[in-house]
Amino acid sequence: MPERLPFSRPVPSRRPCLTAVLRMAGLRPTRQRVALAELLYGGPHRHVSAEELHAESLGAKVNVSLATVYNTLHQFQQAGLLREVAIDASRSYFDTDTSDHHHFYLEDEQRVVDIPANSIAITGLPDAPRGMEITHVDVVVRVKRLR
Repeated sequence: MPERLPFSRPVPSRRPCLTAVLRMAGLRPTRQRVALAELLYGGPHRHVSAEELHAESLGAKVNVSLATVYNTLHQFQQAGLLREVAIDASRSYFDTDTSDHHHFYLEDEQRVVDIPANSIAITGLPDAPRGMEITHVDVVVRVKRLR
């Protein structure tokens, strides 16, 4: 019989925690939402496109359509669980770090990375239109390798 380490035990599932987070955000924890949440939050903070998450879900044997991935990402964003980083009219990434910060878009790699929060100071913002308030400012600095 193989020797067991005295303190070894199975790693607990994050599923109950993610289910509670979804419920607290006002989302029903469906099988697909929980599975996508596990992929999104199962590791370090990151930026992901819908297409990247869909490919990951297929690799993890999570049977979801690309449309479901898009809908779920937008639902998570509306619930405050993700932050959308719009690169242009046809390309968005979703950030698991919802704090106020800015981004570099690495054009050659089609990848988003964080700019440290204290690296940019924004001054001289206009007043918001009557009856509105500024909620946040997104800065995306596009960069590419020198040739």
